[in-house]
Amino acid sequence: MPIGSAPSYNGSRQIATLGGLALALLAAFVFSLALGSIHIPLSEIVTILTGGESAKASWSHIVLTFRLPKAITAVLAGAALAVSGLQMQTLFRNPLADPFILGISAGASLGVALVVLSTGAATGFLSSVGLFGDLGLIMAAVSGAAAVTGLVMLIAQRMQQAMTLLLLGLMMAYATGAVVSILIYFSVPEQIQAYIAWTFGSFGGVTRRQLGILAPVIGAGLLLAGLLTKPLNALLMGEAYAQSMGVNVRQVRFWLIAGTSVLAGAVTAFCGPIAFLGVAVPHLCRSLFNTSDHRILVPASMLMGGLIALLADVIAAVPGSQAILPLNAVTALLGAPVVMWIILRRDNVRAAFAT
Repeated sequence: MPIGSAPSYNGSRQIATLGGLALALLAAFVFSLALGSIHIPLSEIVTILTGGESAKASWSHIVLTFRLPKAITAVLAGAALAVSGLQMQTLFRNPLADPFILGISAGASLGVALVVLSTGAATGFLSSVGLFGDLGLIMAAVSGAAAVTGLVMLIAQRMQQAMTLLLLGLMMAYATGAVVSILIYFSVPEQIQAYIAWTFGSFGGVTRRQLGILAPVIGAGLLLAGLLTKPLNALLMGEAYAQSMGVNVRQVRFWLIAGTSVLAGAVTAFCGPIAFLGVAVPHLCRSLFNTSDHRILVPASMLMGGLIALLADVIAAVPGSQAILPLNAVTALLGAPVVMWIILRRDNVRAAFAT
């Protein structure tokens, strides 16, 4: 359903579809624990997760130490990016808006670059700097994301064409990329290597300690998104309509910016700049549920985002081999066709160029 149309609600069918998505996510989660360079039988996965002893001690170590934190990170990151993309598309009333396209992820990347290229530490390298290093990385990413988001919103108030705003977002991304390039030029090889490895994207570099920080941060952002479903529905019809319904648009805009900055910033800090999930997943959910009602789309985006992130991570791990593909390459291969489909749809093209 095109952005800007009134929400529709078909409760029983949509709730059943949400249940099916939840089951698919659960199945993908279990399979992601079984697949990898070393195949572990599903029965052993269930035994390990329920606290039993596996046939091989190494299997328990692999699952609990490496694969389980990575799978949880993938679900959290996918849900966070999908919901942040949904919020941006509704706020800007633009089907191509997401943290990556609008330069928000680029702002978060700049914040991380300032930390990484000054300390040589990135996700997977932060185990030596402790809790404060983890918090510092999140704060840097969230601050960079918030700065770009605020600038985008400031410009959005003066712009009438949505495509102009997208182009400005891309220019901001290029500008932050230029700053990062300058930082790289003056950095030592070890720092450059750490940063480049981070830009490939990965769910596997998050330790249990870091997950203890990432999970509540993303949880808070998703909770905020859930509380904003009614104002988001009102914003579908425009800010004037939302104000006539008693919505404090300025306050809602602030919390949307804050929530998106937290979600995109936290994921970017620990997993790298993951592209395409934010723009593609909300549209898949709109088509699957045939609604623009955020009471359905917010939980659906969480489930669908987590599911696709898990699938992308499994593909990137290339089960049965020692090779590991860059996660961003996989999400691009999965997400680019969806974005092309969005552009080619007549109604969404009209929405994207609407004044």
